[in-house]
Amino acid sequence: MGDVNQSVASDFILVGLFSRSGSHQLLFSLVAAMFIMGLLGNTVLLFVIRMDSRLHTPMYFLLSQLSLFDVGLSLVTIPKMASDFLQGEGSISFGGCAAQIFFLTLIGVAEGILLALMSYDRYVAVCHPLQYPVLMRRQVCLVMVGSSWLAGVLNASVQTSITLHFPYCASRTVDHFFCEVPALLKISCADTSAYELALSTSGVLILVLPLSLIASSYGHVLGAVLRMSSEEARNKTFTTCCSHITVVGLFYGAAVFMYMVPGAYHSPYQDNVVSLFYSLVSPTLNPFIYSLRNREVLMALVKVLSRAGLRSK
Repeated sequence: MGDVNQSVASDFILVGLFSRSGSHQLLFSLVAAMFIMGLLGNTVLLFVIRMDSRLHTPMYFLLSQLSLFDVGLSLVTIPKMASDFLQGEGSISFGGCAAQIFFLTLIGVAEGILLALMSYDRYVAVCHPLQYPVLMRRQVCLVMVGSSWLAGVLNASVQTSITLHFPYCASRTVDHFFCEVPALLKISCADTSAYELALSTSGVLILVLPLSLIASSYGHVLGAVLRMSSEEARNKTFTTCCSHITVVGLFYGAAVFMYMVPGAYHSPYQDNVVSLFYSLVSPTLNPFIYSLRNREVLMALVKVLSRAGLRSK
């Protein structure tokens, strides 16, 4: 009991993202610029989808949720990292660490499920267009999004409570730039091997099931696209689906490395790089992937900007 009390009473020390690099200022400026770009990109995308009635469709409703998750991922990790760098310290309270773990695991699981549901949306739109208004009606979309949030909350509650139940008495230094489950388990003075095995097993289920749905959905979509007689329709469908597949690859590539590969097989430096990728790089790229390759979004953005210009005059 004394060990647990010591864990609750003490702060953790985060090593920081730039501890292994000599070009601190340059890397910090790059990270800060990407964070601002990602925040602006996702905010603009959310605003455009909200303001343009032509984008009030199931696909863009799900896309708006993805932007919301991406904003959340960046806000949970990057501001704290930037604050630590500017102040020259990396302490984080037990409660702050718990909050980071909770919201990161919540958003991570919810976004993974949402990406699978977005692939199902494309499958219905391409393979069953006549039934699309019924199968993807508003109530169904709300249930989809609610389910992703609920799964995220349940997973986050379990992982956060179990992870922080272990005593951290040997060292308070986390070799990571934010509190993440694999990094914390490495500094516990208790035997966490059984939990790490359970974490890898649950990671396989949480990641493989959505990936199976994504692969199945796009397998059917690809078959339907190849059978299309109209080249214009084929190109439009292919472009939309390619954007989504790119986002899926960015997200699941990092998630598989962090949660399906046992911690003994990757170093803290690799963990930092991969975590930066899914908490900053991927959320920054996602709005540009969807907007730059999507004519409807670009037209809606031009329309919103033109309206704003007319009002200012």
